[in-house]
Amino acid sequence: MKILITGGAGFIGSNIARGYLAAGHRIAILDDFSTGKEENVPDGVPVFRLPIESPEVADVLSKFRPEVVNHHAAQIDIRKSVHDPVKDATINILGSLNLFECCLKTRVKKIIFASTGGAIYGNQASFPASENHPANPASPYGIVKLAVEKYLQYYSWTHHLPFVALRYANVYGPRQNPHGEAGVIAIFIHKLLNGERPVIFGNGLQTRDYVFIDDVVACNLEALKPGITGIHNVGTEIETDLNALTAQLVQIIGSSMTPVYTPPKAGEQMRSCLKKGILQNHPLTPLPDGLKKTVEWFKSNLSSRPDCPSGQSPFPPIPS
Repeated sequence: MKILITGGAGFIGSNIARGYLAAGHRIAILDDFSTGKEENVPDGVPVFRLPIESPEVADVLSKFRPEVVNHHAAQIDIRKSVHDPVKDATINILGSLNLFECCLKTRVKKIIFASTGGAIYGNQASFPASENHPANPASPYGIVKLAVEKYLQYYSWTHHLPFVALRYANVYGPRQNPHGEAGVIAIFIHKLLNGERPVIFGNGLQTRDYVFIDDVVACNLEALKPGITGIHNVGTEIETDLNALTAQLVQIIGSSMTPVYTPPKAGEQMRSCLKKGILQNHPLTPLPDGLKKTVEWFKSNLSSRPDCPSGQSPFPPIPS
């Protein structure tokens, strides 16, 4: 199957690219590399360096002729969406509509869309939240993700273009960017490995549902199957608070660092947890196992310290 992955040089998209290649699919990547990285792109995969809002996206689809478009390109920072909702909507809504129109013209058979669970459900009334939970997004980021889902429903009903929207919980794992506001696990691992104290906003009792990237890739493979359409959660049904998460990372890394507590950020959700979706028909990765795998990747991919002999890791081994 020929698949175009938008945002395929990013954390989630690049892992999906490897999953699709391993399953024997032919892929290409469309990415503007505003946050994606060259080293994330698998060898030999064609890359089109464009933003999704570019008119040239039409030329890409006409040239590659994908059967499926896996749409992960987006402005993903919630705080940036609050600071500049116009730019957020320009990329995430208008860019997506540009892409969908091109899909229609080139007879794409299915769109797989990276949506969000926590940001769409907002302050939850029940835990874990199923796909039927009321949508109460409290940020421009959540609002535009919900809007794109509604547009996909329009394209499905009016133009008979099938779609799958995957409402992710907090995804973590190898290749996640440790610099920025998103991805607390990657940020904390990077700080601890560099001998820095992780920063927790508030009392650390806020909970999130952490889902390992391999389980996300498995759902994106399931979404390719004929007859699979609609909106599906990708979560674990398990809440973990920041204090417990930090303690696990400190133990795995063998660090002596303790977190720094600062005042909470206004409007932050205290709890978020998703009910598993029907595409999650595989055993999920337990959080301790996923954290160990993620730490191993970061250890292997951090540059050696100047005071560390060549080829020798400056960090203690990961406990088994």
